[in-house]
Amino acid sequence: MKNSAPAGIPVRIQRENLERLRNFCLLDDDFFTKCFEEDPECVELVLRIVLEVPDLVVLDVRTQVFLANLLDRSVRLDVLATDADGKKYNIEIQRDSRGANSRRARYNSSMIDANILDKGDDFEKLPETYVIFITENDVMGDGEAVYQIERCILKSGRRFGDGSHIVYVNGAFRDSSPIGLLMQDFSCPVPGKMHYNVLADRARFFKESKEGVAIMCKAMEDLWKQGVEQGIEQGIERGIEQGIEIGEEKKATKVALRMLLDKKRNYAVDEIADISGLSIEEIRKLETENRMQ
Repeated sequence: MKNSAPAGIPVRIQRENLERLRNFCLLDDDFFTKCFEEDPECVELVLRIVLEVPDLVVLDVRTQVFLANLLDRSVRLDVLATDADGKKYNIEIQRDSRGANSRRARYNSSMIDANILDKGDDFEKLPETYVIFITENDVMGDGEAVYQIERCILKSGRRFGDGSHIVYVNGAFRDSSPIGLLMQDFSCPVPGKMHYNVLADRARFFKESKEGVAIMCKAMEDLWKQGVEQGIEQGIERGIEQGIEIGEEKKATKVALRMLLDKKRNYAVDEIADISGLSIEEIRKLETENRMQ
């Protein structure tokens, strides 16, 4: 039986959401995906600066893209964009360095590939793909602003050229260069202090306009309801598990008591423990309690 979410949002939660919204910056993935949702200009700006391709044109942007894997683990991408040449770009925000694991980048790349080709398509139709992690800290640790990872032939250093690219962007990088200013904007919660107007205008809409604030609050309320719903489901499941455990324990206790009272067979304590499933300590406790009655 499906449980419905709460009918209303507590006033406390509404106030907390407004406070969270004031403190949001683009390094918060919920805020990031809303700001970049259906907004090619924001994605275009980021890609042009990070990849140093000033004429890159983004045609399509999708956020929270679910890529299904029927046999193994599926993934949900923060942003998946396509440029005018058909190249695919996955942009992920990660405040926790553990979420920017190199093998996760590899998996994201493989899942994008697996969901592009139709059955029977030639592998040459695979477009170039970029998996880009923007992290709050310098997860690579070399002090660089951008780390571009490519497959290469080890002996010669020549690129393998399979069309897959992985990029890590150091969100802690600061200087007056375009990437330095971009990373400052990503960590800035005040639109008026951001350097790039495209990002500032989008952040201002969701933080300061009546319509934008309503959209963000609705998104946060939906997440809260989803969390409550999951909590109810988990609570019911745990309650069932506990009920089963209690029932099994009572059943085991009854079996042990019957064996303790069976004077004809005169079961040993270790036999009772083996058959009932209770520990020897529990059997001795039952034995003591039975004598006191």
